Amino acid sequence: MLLPCYNEEVAITAVIDGFRAALPDSKVYVFDNNSSDKTAEVARDAGAIVYSERRQGKGYVVRRMFADIDADIYVLADGDNTYDAASAPRLVQKLVDENLDMVVGKRVEVENTGSGAYRLGHRFGNQLFTRTVAFLFGQRFTDILSGYRVFSKRYVKSFPSTSKGFEIETELTIHSLDLELPVDEVETPYAERPDGSESKLNSFADGFRILLTIILLLKENRPFMFFGSLFALCAITSVGLAVPLFMTYLETGLVPRFPTAVLSTGLMLIGFMCLVCGLILDGISLQRREAKLLRYLSLPTFKPESDRS
Repeated sequence: MLLPCYNEEVAITAVIDGFRAALPDSKVYVFDNNSSDKTAEVARDAGAIVYSERRQGKGYVVRRMFADIDADIYVLADGDNTYDAASAPRLVQKLVDENLDMVVGKRVEVENTGSGAYRLGHRFGNQLFTRTVAFLFGQRFTDILSGYRVFSKRYVKSFPSTSKGFEIETELTIHSLDLELPVDEVETPYAERPDGSESKLNSFADGFRILLTIILLLKENRPFMFFGSLFALCAITSVGLAVPLFMTYLETGLVPRFPTAVLSTGLMLIGFMCLVCGLILDGISLQRREAKLLRYLSLPTFKPESDRS
């Protein structure tokens, strides 16, 4: 059980107790990310194994968790007591029964809790990013920003994380889509934070970082689509500028707007350069994808005790 925490003194005890009751055989690890309150002390008193990560950001914390902890199954959740600990056995069971590599807890707001659990702006942003990822990488999830996830060991130990902050969920999702790993989604209740606990999410700043992450991962994992789109944009603009010039040339035999002609030619040249870059990088991306798959396949899949010889 992995719980990244930053100033969650108010909620962490309830989170630890809830997951310990739901998964009594699991070890609970709390990774404190430079909290200014007593999160680490409270978590330790509640019976969790406490680590620290000095680099600020959830992405750094998850990277450290995946590197330091060795287990057959990993359950990742936030330490703010918004995710339903009682749902953890369902997520784990689905992972085991269907031999999956990741199960995402799709957030469903608990009724009669007000609007603080899943704010309209966050819901809209989540849907926007989810649809964008579905269009670019494939439709497998309806909540790509959920922080409640269950992983297999082979997923965790073959995941090359580069994220620093809250964009880590986007990277986790796109990694599974890029390699076409066996994954699924399960609805789980999503509640408000307890009184005294404050959200660390900055809607606009973190939203921009998530969008930038999607664009960068598109460039890295789908370079032909990325650079091909730039080629199409440049080519369409170039042709749009060239058509009036060509019509004028046919009528008068002159090119009076010479700078526009130079711009049109330059845009077309840049477009073809993007196209060539996309073709070259697409081959490199294929090799990188094969290397990641080979690393993934080199790790053993989880087998329950009853299936082991």
